[in-house]
Amino acid sequence: MNSAALINSGMIPPRADWFRLKSHLLSLFLLATGAQAQPAPANDNNGKAGPRATGAPAVALKTAGVVSYGDFGAKGDGKTDDINAIAEAHAYANRHGLPVKAGDGATYYIGGANRTAVIQTDTDFGSARFVIDDTQVQNRSANIFQVTSTLKPFTPRGIASLKRNQRNIGVTLPGDCLIIVSNSNIKRYIRYGLNRNNGSNQTDVFIAGKDGNVDINTPIIWDFDQITDITARPMDQTVLTITGGHFTTIANAGKSQYTYYARNIAIRRSNVVVDRLRHHITGEGDQGAPYHGFLDIGSCANVTVRNTVLTGHKTYRTIGAAGKPVSMGSYDISAARALHVSFINCSQTNDINDRKYWGIFGSNYCKNLLYDGCSFSRFDAHQGVANATIRNSTLGHMGINAIGCGTLTVENSTVRGRCFINLRADYGSTWEGRFVIRNCVFAPSVGARAAACIIGGSYSGRHDFGYTCHMPERIIIDGLRIDDGNHPDDYAGPAIFEDFNKENTSDAFVEKYPCVLTKEVVLKNVTAASGKKLRISDNTNMFKNVRVTEVGGAGNQFQPAP
Repeated sequence: MNSAALINSGMIPPRADWFRLKSHLLSLFLLATGAQAQPAPANDNNGKAGPRATGAPAVALKTAGVVSYGDFGAKGDGKTDDINAIAEAHAYANRHGLPVKAGDGATYYIGGANRTAVIQTDTDFGSARFVIDDTQVQNRSANIFQVTSTLKPFTPRGIASLKRNQRNIGVTLPGDCLIIVSNSNIKRYIRYGLNRNNGSNQTDVFIAGKDGNVDINTPIIWDFDQITDITARPMDQTVLTITGGHFTTIANAGKSQYTYYARNIAIRRSNVVVDRLRHHITGEGDQGAPYHGFLDIGSCANVTVRNTVLTGHKTYRTIGAAGKPVSMGSYDISAARALHVSFINCSQTNDINDRKYWGIFGSNYCKNLLYDGCSFSRFDAHQGVANATIRNSTLGHMGINAIGCGTLTVENSTVRGRCFINLRADYGSTWEGRFVIRNCVFAPSVGARAAACIIGGSYSGRHDFGYTCHMPERIIIDGLRIDDGNHPDDYAGPAIFEDFNKENTSDAFVEKYPCVLTKEVVLKNVTAASGKKLRISDNTNMFKNVRVTEVGGAGNQFQPAP
């Protein structure tokens, strides 16, 4: 009889029941011996130090095979601050390689102490609730939980330069490593607009194997003639799982300025699965400082978030870098320097079409992002994504916003943003690669009275973003229904491209920083509720050399410019 059959027969309990059985055995042992594990002192800030459980408590914990917060003094009554007990429970579990199980039905209150619980073993939050009170915080930059590896980062020696698409980095490694490399002498992503800045160090993230071979799915995308910083982060080969948990953040009431709070779950380990977690937000008032994502995924690879529910944050107003008012919000999920990050069957608690709430997700320096079966207000790639896929999903009022390279695929999905895909103008509306749109529905501006355009963006040609800007070389649209029935009176029909530059109306216009435009758009099975045919753009001069190819539609989907 195999293990699955034994579990089904009741001879072997499932994993959740093992946790309960082991916790029960531990309780009996502690009662019999009069022993209790001792919590760490409150000034232990990293979750690793503090007195170790010894003698009978240590034997009991190891015998039970699971650590609970109650073993280290957590009350779980929703009133007592349990962060010290929680941190020490994880510190003990980390030292002994034991999983952690929160108390079913417990409510753990976490106040504003400067304390982080470090997670290095499987953790089952189960049905427990966690109340994170951010009204009085000692250190807004301190994570509540940080998922880390026991493998230590190091600086690989002998790498003086790297080239785009280089296949081998020329050194051997202890195993698969996430490589993060930068050159501070070259600035990229020089932002334009009300939140303008001077750019960021040229940065790339990729995976290299033991023999130094670069993973073909995470290619090097920049030339590094000089390297000012390089780090190798060994990748764990086992999967760490974080399951369950109902988290509620009582929001801060700080000034609405860019002083970010990191009171969250930070994932800094590769090969992690987060399953069935919920995050709610309460107490948002007339002002508030922004947050890094409650799930903050960074400097890691192969992270999957599934069956998880998050919450959009309220949008506030502040003064941007240009000295003018701008909208300011928080993402409940953020990803930076992260590869192969997937969100599967995830959603948010508030209406994805409610404009009072900021978009749910933002990313920087990522490769291979995936939404599958998600209902979110936004997909957003700021400082570049290399390859992204959105399928079987619904995107709300903020839609799809991206710049980057590779292939952006959207299939079997509904998008309700202003444009079907918006290329972020503050980073040059650039995408070096191709778009694939397949079997999708586009409801412009959540069905409000609006003109429809598939690809949105803006490009003046007068700003240096730190790179040559591109529009997708090839756009393939195979199955798209445009719900544009609620359109303006002077509506001429849906456009493939927005008017990216209203000054580019003749050949006399010259861009100081030329943009490489799209070569071809392939159309198949494109329909509009208005009954009007697809057009190239209101700006026919800018896009006059784009080739439009119709397949399978007998030439009735597209209206060429006069």
